[in-house]
Amino acid sequence: MNISSLLIGEGCNLIGTNKFLSRTASHRRPYVLRQGLRIVTSSMRSFKLSELTPSELAGLKDRPRIDFSSIFSTVDPIVNDVRTKGDAAVIDYTARFDKVVLDKVLESVYDLPDPELDPDIKESFDVAFENIYAFHVAQKSPENIIENMKGVRCKRVARCISSVGLYVPGGTAVLPSTALMLAVPAQIAGCKTIVLATPPDSCGNICKEVLYCAKKSGVTHILKAGGAQAISAMAWGTASCPKVDKIFGPGNQYVTAAKMILQNSEAMVSIDMPAGPSEVLVIADKYANPVYIASDLLSQAEHGPDSQVVLVLVGDGIDLKAIENEIERQCASLPRGEFASKALSHSFTVIAGDMLEAISFSNMYAPEHLIINVKNPDKWEELIENAGSVFLGQWTPESVGDYASGTNHVLPTYGYSRMYSGVSLDSFLKYITIQTLTEEGLSKLGPYVAKMAEVEGLEAHKRAVTLRLQDIKAAAGSNS
Repeated sequence: MNISSLLIGEGCNLIGTNKFLSRTASHRRPYVLRQGLRIVTSSMRSFKLSELTPSELAGLKDRPRIDFSSIFSTVDPIVNDVRTKGDAAVIDYTARFDKVVLDKVLESVYDLPDPELDPDIKESFDVAFENIYAFHVAQKSPENIIENMKGVRCKRVARCISSVGLYVPGGTAVLPSTALMLAVPAQIAGCKTIVLATPPDSCGNICKEVLYCAKKSGVTHILKAGGAQAISAMAWGTASCPKVDKIFGPGNQYVTAAKMILQNSEAMVSIDMPAGPSEVLVIADKYANPVYIASDLLSQAEHGPDSQVVLVLVGDGIDLKAIENEIERQCASLPRGEFASKALSHSFTVIAGDMLEAISFSNMYAPEHLIINVKNPDKWEELIENAGSVFLGQWTPESVGDYASGTNHVLPTYGYSRMYSGVSLDSFLKYITIQTLTEEGLSKLGPYVAKMAEVEGLEAHKRAVTLRLQDIKAAAGSNS
């Protein structure tokens, strides 16, 4: 559930989404949906995979792109202001962008009273917490000591990243689920300082559901700010906000730009992964319920106008018209239907001859979320190579992963699942290798190391071994 598009709204800068879509797709009359005084459209283009050339097929990998060149010029001064002015800059930008004047930018979680939630809301977040905790704590790896040669022992130990920053978007949606997804693995890892940044409400307060999740998950500080100024404050540190070593979480294009700038700056801060608009690819056959297919597509399309959803239909006997009608009907009733309809306008359907062709296309596209809603979905699991998170079967909507199944919803988008994983316990850990040699171990291994150092012309490396070997030999001689 990468939420970067939630805060973009109408003002996002989208570069030509997919030139191939505009010239090759099967064009249909778009559905026109009326929502109050707004008129929105709902349409998806369609392709038959077997009829596409290799270049046309590759063109389907393209996502709607954000023009970062202009965004960088806006964000860079904010990053620099926060670096030099600290809290004052955060207060200024929060007043300017969020229309909230803050007395202070940081709150200690321990000093804040427990928020009051309705029992059913509290129970929902408690269940989600337990499932997320159980799944992530199981990711702990046992410490193994390997004796590669007699007297040569090696091991790899995990250590937490001491100070981390978690970004939880606010804006057009409240996202306490993201607070759980980020804070729970940080808590399990043992991170000592956990700063959660989230925009305040119009009164300067913290969303009570976010606060509840933060308290439950071990967050130490809450930065009452959003946008690039929040990312900058955590990266540089201010008089009140601790500097962090790694920043996690989704955000709008300004948040993403700030993360990109700061990871390559003197701030010495890492980020979780490249981020982009949310996306889903649904593979469905004739056994899949059109109602479920439409709801799964729209659950991602509603994130924002630059989201993309892809439907892959497999085999014969599929009622495409029924699916299209369901998309039209459900989109018309969504509060965020206008966002969804814009996402659908640059989304598409592809027709695959069989599951092998469908999975092959999905691996090429490398979606953030992959739903396989076909008969016997488990049999295809081993063929999946590129996906952020996978949902198998008709009873597994993507929404369960977004909230409470236990898996993490902060995932690679934009095709980055080819080489990146979603957030996990390992995201909050670093690993250190340790080796211990006995006298016997160095006597066995040392001559090989000395020879390799000699080949590379590194005499000091060689001597670090041979001087010790000489002492071992001399001691052995004196004891004989």
